Amino acid sequence: MPEVSLKIFHNPRCSKSRATLQLLTDRGLEPEVVLYLENPPGVDELEEILEKLGRRPRELMRTGEQEYRSLGLDDVTLSDRQLVETMVKTPKLIERPIVLANGRAAVGRPPESVLEIL
Repeated sequence: MPEVSLKIFHNPRCSKSRATLQLLTDRGLEPEVVLYLENPPGVDELEEILEKLGRRPRELMRTGEQEYRSLGLDDVTLSDRQLVETMVKTPKLIERPIVLANGRAAVGRPPESVLEIL
């Protein structure tokens, strides 16, 4: 099996994130684990991830988080760039887990959805 460049943006407190990481390791894969709450992606990296996912920033945001409401992120006049910058500053707003492999990206909701990019 060829070596796969594999990265997971992981939150160990999240059951879906833990399940996705377990799914990868059960297949003998050793992803680079990025604890994104401590080491969030930069603006450029997050924009690249969004492009690979084929999503707009709001589609990758955890809209149920208190910060989403308190920061007024439901304001439809906010630009994609403003939303991305806010996600970088407040990484708790980024949906998790995100897996990058083979130049592609997937969100592990459900965890099995990441298998299609391997």
